Amino acid sequence: MRILGIESSCDETAVAIYEGGKGIVAESVASQIETHAKFGGVVPEVASREHLKVLPALTQQVLSDADCDWSSIDGIAVTAGPGLMGALLVGVSYARSAGLVNDIPVLPVHHMEGHLFAPGLSPEGLPAFPFMSLLVSGGHTLLIRVDGLGQYKVVGQTIDDAAGECFDKAARVLGLPYPGGPEIAELATSGDATQFKLPRPMMHKPNFNFSFSGLKTAVMYAAKGCEDFNAQAKADLAAATEEAIADVLMKKAMKACQAEDISSLVIAGGVAANKTLREKLKQDSAKHGVQVFVPDLAYCTDNAAMIAYAGFLRFQRGDHIHDDWDANPRWKLEDLS
Repeated sequence: MRILGIESSCDETAVAIYEGGKGIVAESVASQIETHAKFGGVVPEVASREHLKVLPALTQQVLSDADCDWSSIDGIAVTAGPGLMGALLVGVSYARSAGLVNDIPVLPVHHMEGHLFAPGLSPEGLPAFPFMSLLVSGGHTLLIRVDGLGQYKVVGQTIDDAAGECFDKAARVLGLPYPGGPEIAELATSGDATQFKLPRPMMHKPNFNFSFSGLKTAVMYAAKGCEDFNAQAKADLAAATEEAIADVLMKKAMKACQAEDISSLVIAGGVAANKTLREKLKQDSAKHGVQVFVPDLAYCTDNAAMIAYAGFLRFQRGDHIHDDWDANPRWKLEDLS
């Protein structure tokens, strides 16, 4: 079975083909980072126009790279939400049109479900059910118990800013370009995190929720209160910010695994690419008897491979294809259960 996946929920236009028994046979991502960098963040209308401009050609390129055409595609999986409404509509409209013209079934895929199963694209594969997933990105910070495909329970989530959003806003304070996460990670390599004392919001609360707005504000005041905010001070503050975010995520994830009696943790989403977070989780997980599974770096950020794979799993299971669906920017993961 060959499934063509389409991802256009935010600022990455991506297409991939997943084939049962082989894995990803072709994929491509058209990034809009340079386009949005001058605005300091994603501009929804601009993102939609860019998707519209590149998606048809990108799809044909991937079909060509896989040495196939529409007649050899068994199903189309497309991100239907959550995300930016205009951006989602471009992907959904294109997928539905391609499906109609070529008589191919089209399946809506939840963007977060794609991230949850992204480690399945790695040679190690997914852990056995149930497992805990720490899903961290620019728009989401969630702890999710996964008991099977479509069987999800959100056990913790951010009550304000997401971890990735905190990275981006802290980067602005440091004068770094968008997106902030990779920029802070790079700058932090030459910094000393002990030079700044930053809070770890809600880390010791008995629940599994997160809050990063206070940390973001603390970074701003730390920068303003520094007498000589030179290059080294910026590197130190970057390191302190990264440490604070990683500490909170690590502590909450371990607590959730213990509370749910789960021994496997999947880290997914763009922030999962952060080296400090990966190292902290792997070190601490060993102390708690938890095994950590992380996608390849290419599959941490938004991509179509994870959408094609999630779609493959649902097509393989025989999920019913119906027509009464559309792009849903506020689609909740719990609605899949």
